[in-house]
Amino acid sequence: MTLFVGTSGWQYKDWRGLLYPGGCPMRLWLEEYAKGFATVEINNAFYRLPTRENFEAWRDRVPSDFVVAVKASRYLTHIKRLKDPEEPVRRLMTHASGLAGRLGPVLVQLPPTLRADPGLLDACLACFPSGTRIAVEPRHDSWWTPQVEEVLRSRGAALCWADVRSRPVTPLWRTADWGYVRFHQGRARPWPHYGRQSLRTWLHRVTAAFPDDRDVYVYFNNDPGGAAVEDAVTFAELARRAGRTPTRTPGIPANRR
Repeated sequence: MTLFVGTSGWQYKDWRGLLYPGGCPMRLWLEEYAKGFATVEINNAFYRLPTRENFEAWRDRVPSDFVVAVKASRYLTHIKRLKDPEEPVRRLMTHASGLAGRLGPVLVQLPPTLRADPGLLDACLACFPSGTRIAVEPRHDSWWTPQVEEVLRSRGAALCWADVRSRPVTPLWRTADWGYVRFHQGRARPWPHYGRQSLRTWLHRVTAAFPDDRDVYVYFNNDPGGAAVEDAVTFAELARRAGRTPTRTPGIPANRR
């Protein structure tokens, strides 16, 4: 198993002094991030889809082993609400293909008000190019049905395992031969950190579900105060001690975690 461990985004001013040296200009933060981490989830693509040129520029600024997960635009998920998906998916993938070999999974996060519609989800997933790794993060409880699970399995899409306040808010279905996990908010202090025991529990869930030869993408979305950076480093450290192989993480001193 390769555990791709990173954060949801990198452009956070309060990460100065933790991940970014005080004198490092914002325009060089991606390069600095990529020295420490080997993957990132581009969360802001949800709010405004970057141009293909933006994606190409990011590709050229990171090492060849760097993996970029892309959150699908809200136009597809929140405005169109998965209806008529052909054009939004085509535009998303045309732009994101500027990442070339750095492109990792695409995250499709559904609005919390969108009730389950397995047929609608299936039609949307069918629009993605063959071989694209798609993770789906529903946020309404009506989605937790055998019909939805079968749609994900049949399309080879991963159910995104999401955590809020150190608890799973999704079923722990394994619907693909790879996994995707998002940490939104922990319960440890200072807020919104995760405690080590919570991270150990999540590591056990991941390793119990996916054998060593499978990929799992793990992103920390609890960015305030640098919690995402610190928790990602701790999670990777715990994984190494458990004999797993996480991607690189920065050298954050233990007293900062």
